Amino acid sequence: MTIAIVDYGAGNLTSVKKALDSLGQEAVITSDAEVVSRADKLIVPGVGHFAATSALNCTGLRESIQRAIQRETPFLGICLGMQWMFDNSSEAPGLAGLGIFSGECTHFPAEVKAPHVGWNDLALTGESRLLRGIPQNAFVYFTHSYRVPVVEQAIAICQYGGPFSAAVEQNRIFGVQFHPEKSGWVGKRLLENFCGLPC
Repeated sequence: MTIAIVDYGAGNLTSVKKALDSLGQEAVITSDAEVVSRADKLIVPGVGHFAATSALNCTGLRESIQRAIQRETPFLGICLGMQWMFDNSSEAPGLAGLGIFSGECTHFPAEVKAPHVGWNDLALTGESRLLRGIPQNAFVYFTHSYRVPVVEQAIAICQYGGPFSAAVEQNRIFGVQFHPEKSGWVGKRLLENFCGLPC
């Protein structure tokens, strides 16, 4: 089984690969659309400005990812990768996201400090394959200035300047706003759950 970590120039690739290596998983960092097409599982990580996701549109990666999702290849978006799964972001007006989930990513309100950096707890909303074995109010590590709205597919919600979706799940599609590779045993369990999904 091969996990493709999609490289579109938006950082934190090595830390995600090291986390998977520690679980004994075969993972490759790639910007090759053909490699992405053949992978058994996909992870789109990312940190930084939403405009960075434009690189996915001009390399064939977007189409490869869309086809993989249509084939029900397990897919995990992390931080900026999760935001890209929504319609768009006010951080880069006019740039379309993947549109799997409805809604726009917006900046935190002025009454709270942005970026939201550090540990915060999760309010789990129901059964989830991705969060199996993770307890209510578990703490995970965030670093972001924009957040996605609370949607029907949210499996965990976080409170910071109001509620936002901290994790989403729909069939074999998953997204987390926090960084599992920096979230201790909780993040390790989440990645184990993702890696354990049938291909």
